[in-house]
Amino acid sequence: MTLLVISPDYASHLLPLATLATEWRDRGERVVVATGPATAAIVESFGFERVRLQLGRGSNPGVIRAEEQVAEEDASLRGFFDATRLGMVETLSYQARERLTDLMWQPVATARAVLDVVAAVRPDQIVLDHLAFSARLALVAGGVPFADVVLGHPTALPVGDEVYGCPPEWPAAFGGAGAARPVGDAGRTTDVVSNHPHAWFDSTSVVRPGAGSDSEGIAGLRELCERVDASFTAEWNAALAELAPHLPPSTSAFGEHGDLLLYNYPGELADPEREHLLPPHVWLGSAVRAEPIDAEVAAWLAAGADPDPAPDHDPAPAPFVYVSFGSFLSVRSDVLGRVAEALRRVGVRAAIALGSGDRADLGEVPTDWLVREFLPQVTLLDAATAAVTHGGNNSVTEAMTAGVPVVVLPFSTDQFAGAAALERTGVGVALAPNTATVDELAEGLRHVLDLPTRDPGAAGRLAGLAASLRETPGRARAHAALTGRD
Repeated sequence: MTLLVISPDYASHLLPLATLATEWRDRGERVVVATGPATAAIVESFGFERVRLQLGRGSNPGVIRAEEQVAEEDASLRGFFDATRLGMVETLSYQARERLTDLMWQPVATARAVLDVVAAVRPDQIVLDHLAFSARLALVAGGVPFADVVLGHPTALPVGDEVYGCPPEWPAAFGGAGAARPVGDAGRTTDVVSNHPHAWFDSTSVVRPGAGSDSEGIAGLRELCERVDASFTAEWNAALAELAPHLPPSTSAFGEHGDLLLYNYPGELADPEREHLLPPHVWLGSAVRAEPIDAEVAAWLAAGADPDPAPDHDPAPAPFVYVSFGSFLSVRSDVLGRVAEALRRVGVRAAIALGSGDRADLGEVPTDWLVREFLPQVTLLDAATAAVTHGGNNSVTEAMTAGVPVVVLPFSTDQFAGAAALERTGVGVALAPNTATVDELAEGLRHVLDLPTRDPGAAGRLAGLAASLRETPGRARAHAALTGRD
């Protein structure tokens, strides 16, 4: 039996897809990954076959830097990073305008290349990154059955009256979703209202369009996203007409999907009001990968372990917070600097994945902290007491699997809806990265570090969720869904 995995040339996309495919590999079945050259080493590390397939102009082998991209992608990334400094609506608007260039890259030629790969590999099952639109176009045009893996928050696939790129909900820390001015030099928010005025996890933690929000900002974003949807769908249909003129046009290309949807997300965190709108689907929970032993990290964890553990218990590391903004947004080391100051005020150890950020922005780093460009995230989350994250879905689902509550600072895409879900269910605190003060960050950290005392119900739900995700991992759920075999 052969599984074909089709992925963009981005580590953050390939890693969860490859993790799901390990179930096929471990059962002695063939796995072929079609992706670009930047992630070839990742494919090799999993022991899979690889065929070259370029789905877009950009790439990311693990830590992304604008200057390492081709010229057009360099400019696009720099524009995106600049937009994140302005606020939620500005960032989402920038991303919406960019979508015609980075989602349907050479659609007809790419689609034909995808069909050539399918013909050569002759797979029994195909799993496709939901955001690989040109690849989906190929499979739809060729009448090839496939399963879509939604690697982001479930709202990445719009249903009902949702529009791709416009969040159906967001944390109250972003107010009415209008522009927010950044924190001033004195560390005090310059917004007219407090950045996070509500009590933790109460009914005001989440804002939905029309629910007392600033309709001008979000309505303008929605209108832009509707225009982009129409334009993108027209481009999809033009390519589809060339590839398969006998097929009817799409009404919304962003809503296209495979025969089965595999959501890389825990159903326990999903919005129950959307469930009846979803196509045939399976909640995978998470796709937590195995990591090789990192000697430096192992020594750091051991150095902080309790020297006098209870009988019959292994030494546990002292409480620490794991911090990462992922492969893209680590460039926002100005925000990491405020997080570092909050950690110093709370007086807790930290492991910080700096990525492409500037270490100088962290200020004075205590001797018992661990700071590196890259850190083994799964390993550290397994031992952490809490985490600070940008809200990328890999980071969120890996934290949930480890039973680690989070302070989430969403910057872009579906991170806002994901952050709202974490607050709604009580397993996280969401703050706006541009406006959160050091005091607010410190209070958020204290809350998640002391979650069993401050909110025992939420702590219990998180522990139950983690146990469920570990008992039946996403790779096993995916294999069962596609093969009909446990």
